Amino acid sequence: MRINHWAMAITIFILIATGFYIASPYTVFGGETVSKFTMGNYRFWHILFGVILTFLFIWRMYLAFFSGFHADWKDFFAWTNIKNTIKQIKFYALISKEPPEHTHLYGPLQSISYAGLLFMVLLIILTGLILMGAGYHTGMTAITYGILKPFETLMGGLAMVRWFHHILMWLFILFIVVHMYMAFWYDVIFKEGTISSMVSGIVFRKDHK
Repeated sequence: MRINHWAMAITIFILIATGFYIASPYTVFGGETVSKFTMGNYRFWHILFGVILTFLFIWRMYLAFFSGFHADWKDFFAWTNIKNTIKQIKFYALISKEPPEHTHLYGPLQSISYAGLLFMVLLIILTGLILMGAGYHTGMTAITYGILKPFETLMGGLAMVRWFHHILMWLFILFIVVHMYMAFWYDVIFKEGTISSMVSGIVFRKDHK
């Protein structure tokens, strides 16, 4: 689970960095033409890590349904406990000092945000595959593009797919900022070593004996 988390985090950071250049490339003026393949290089790394993200997403979905521990699909529905969800909102808004009950791996708001994150990953993969496959006429890439062609048409064409792909990038950036802030905040308030557990795999629990 930790390997999947960090691999996906690193992959997303690289995709954001290369995506910024692809969206707004700078011009290389001097030098030989052979050395002016900057866009091609950035696009290569963007596509490579896009494919890696696709397999990481498939792996995460496998863990959600077939893992031998409790980090499965049911944890993404912790928000359905409305009473507990309201309690967490009050706690995070500093209205109440009573923390929500942890009946799942994720808290109610966590379950919503993480489910939303995986949905965004799915959308950015689909739009990315369309943008990648638009220039191919043979091979698996072209076949994948043919399958996703109705999705492109539904979105209003390649220009809209690219725009949506770009907007999703900014949503990822927003999620990362909020996610990191909340992770540190939660660690400071509850002092359970949540952040260090994502590195070591060890979680601190208070002894109530």
